[in-house]
Order: sequence, then C-alpha cells, then structure tokens
Amino acid sequence: MRQLIPLLALTWFTHTANAQPERLLGGDLSLLPSYEEQGAVYRDDDGKTVSPLQFLRQQGWNAIRVRLFVEPRYAPENYKQEGVCQDLDYVLKFSKRIKQAGYQLLLDYHYSDYWADPGKQAIPHLWQQTRREDLPDSVYQYTRRTLTALRQQGVTPDLIQVGNETTNGMLWPLGKIDWNEGDRGWDYLCRLYTAGCRACREVCPRSKIIIHTEKAGSWDTTKTYYEQMDHHKVDYDIIGLSYYPMWHGTIENLGQNLKRIAQTFPDKEVMIVETAAYYSHENDRWATPDKYAEFYPISVEGQTQFTRELVSELNRHKNVTGLFWWFAEENACSNTLLSCWVNRGLFDNHTGRALPALKEFNLFKTKQ
Repeated sequence: MRQLIPLLALTWFTHTANAQPERLLGGDLSLLPSYEEQGAVYRDDDGKTVSPLQFLRQQGWNAIRVRLFVEPRYAPENYKQEGVCQDLDYVLKFSKRIKQAGYQLLLDYHYSDYWADPGKQAIPHLWQQTRREDLPDSVYQYTRRTLTALRQQGVTPDLIQVGNETTNGMLWPLGKIDWNEGDRGWDYLCRLYTAGCRACREVCPRSKIIIHTEKAGSWDTTKTYYEQMDHHKVDYDIIGLSYYPMWHGTIENLGQNLKRIAQTFPDKEVMIVETAAYYSHENDRWATPDKYAEFYPISVEGQTQFTRELVSELNRHKNVTGLFWWFAEENACSNTLLSCWVNRGLFDNHTGRALPALKEFNLFKTKQ
C-alpha cells in the first residue's frame, strides 16, 4: 500500500499535467433573441421545428459567443438595421439563457457603439470627450462595471474577448496602429489592452482572455502583432483569429500559419472565433452573384465543402482549442428582421432549415 499510493499520485499528476484544454465548438448567436422575438422559425435538417439553443446543444455545441456594444442606441441607423442592438441589458438576458442551456459563454467586447472591425473602430459616444491619457482608465472602469453586472446575475463569462478584430488597433484614432510607421502606436494600444485585461482578471479570475485579430492568412502580420503583445507584457491567454476564405486565403495557408503560431507562441491556445462562408448572394446588397467564388462556389454545396475542409484541417492542430461560426443564426424564415441578407449562416433564409454545412461543422473534435 505504501508503494501504491505514491504511484497513484504520480499517475494522476502526469495525466493532469498532460491534459489538453477542452475544445469549444459553437457560434456567435448575438442576434438570436431578436430573431425569436420576430417569429423566426428554425428547423433541423429533416424540417422539424426546433428550439435553436437546445438543438445546437444536441448537435455537440458547447459554447456561444455574444457581442457587447457600449451604447448601441447611438449607432448610425444603417448599422441598427444590420442587427446592432446588443447593449448590456440585452446581453445579460441572453447570457442567462446561454448558461441555463449548458453552454460556456464567450463575451465579445467591441468597445464601440457599433461594429468594430478592420475598417472601423469608433470611439463610443460615452468617451468621445475623454482625454487621451484617461481613455485606458475608461476602458478599465467600463470593463469592470459590465463584468461585475454579469457576475452578479450569475452569468460570469468563461472567455472574454478584449476588443474585436483589432489588427489595426481599436478606439480610433487614439488607439489606431499604422503598419507603415514601425513601432508607432503599439505602446498606447497595449495600454488599452492592459486596462481591459486587468479588469477581467480582477472580476473574473477564472475566465480566459482572448486578443482577437483578423489576418489569419498573413503570417508576418500575425507574428508581429502577437510579438508586440509579448513585448508589452499584455496579460492574455488565447490568440483569437477570424478566418474567412474570401478574405484570408486558402485553408492550406491557414494550416501553415497555425503551425507557425504553435512554434512561435507555444504557451498560447488558438481559437478561430469567427468563420463562415457564403451559400448564396440572394438579397445581398454588398455582393454580385459570383463575388468571392475564388476558392468555393457560392452555393450550398460550396459552403459545405469549405466547412468540411476547414474542420478537417483544424482537427490536426492541438493548439486550436475553439471554433465559432459567425452569424450562424441568420434566418429570414417567417420574419423581416433584416432588410437584406448576408447568406453566411447555418440555416436557410427561406425555410429556416439547417444547412448541410452544420453537420460538417459539428465534426470539429471537442476532445483531443
């Protein structure tokens, strides 16, 4: 017995030390409550009406991503028509449902009143008169206040994304990065990150922090960005990437970059926090019929092929611990919530029926 106990202890320690993080499979469903309020009908692939959160949980999803805007009531009207409405009250209510359904919660801070992405990172109305030297503290106080509100309601996020698609910085023009000017701007941007991350650690010490960029197809950009995070000692856990085939190149190239990330940043997990592909351009005011068809046909079959190949590639990378489909809930069946369509969701806009890509997406391995 004296020999058996140390042996069991050693076995437990070895297993624990070598254990891989649980992999997360899910999507950004930020507009789902609005769709449901408008009467959207969701169906499985057999055409049976389903409750989306319950249905996706049964398919193997274990995480949901939700965006948070500062004060979306100040968003320009055209962005409101695109689904910009997720204020703190909205997120609190939806997050309770997410947790009750058994999902992990990924909270996505936009630090803007509307979309924060590579082309825009607007300072919210609340901070437009804030002095440059005071803005990091504003980020800290806001992050701390909103996380505290969530925690007090019993919906502490499991993951927190500090900024959204921030390759070019955030809170422009103060936190903007000019890639043509060397190291200029990084110090201030990282002060903003540090303020947000500090609030996360203080309020939600068990939550993992994500820094999210959208140049998954460019190794040089990705490498430089996260080297700057290390140089400025930004405290985060996960490299979050957007990967869309129409903007970020081939899946083979993505795979090469994931290998390079594992070699260069071995202590960081990687999550694809946004991905999607078109199945149509119907009622799409941004695209002509064949736009973005370089790698995959703009069709249900093309979307399915993309998803199959992406999941197959990601399953080969141990450093990839999460995969999220962006705007998976898009569904114009029995509602007119949006005047135009994006056609990159996982439900058909006409019928509300689950698209074949969903089955391929669900093959992402949540256990390694």
